[in-house]
Amino acid sequence: MKSKIREHLKRTLHYSLVLALFMLPVLKMQAADVTATTHEVPSKEAIANMTKEQKAARLEEIKARVDEIRTMDKSTLTKEDRKALRKELREMRREAKAVTGVYISVGALIIIILLLIIII
Repeated sequence: MKSKIREHLKRTLHYSLVLALFMLPVLKMQAADVTATTHEVPSKEAIANMTKEQKAARLEEIKARVDEIRTMDKSTLTKEDRKALRKELREMRREAKAVTGVYISVGALIIIILLLIIII
């Protein structure tokens, strides 16, 4: 009788361990989804409709998030989390460029003027 109970407990423990091993990757994926933040770059029309104050506020938000990421201890992050952070930083860089606009340096402006003088 004791051997049947012991056999049943061993079998139950074995099934529980196998089930737990199969569930670990699922739990890890869900945890990665929770920690990963999605960041979408607003469209050009949305940026064009923003006021200067809204653009300045958004740039401050981006700077604060970048500082937060820089101070983060990245050694404890998983590979997927680091990849998500890099993606978020790239998207924020694109958004910052879209918000600030394109600036022409003085040297480029002089070259453009000289080319126009030569062509005309």
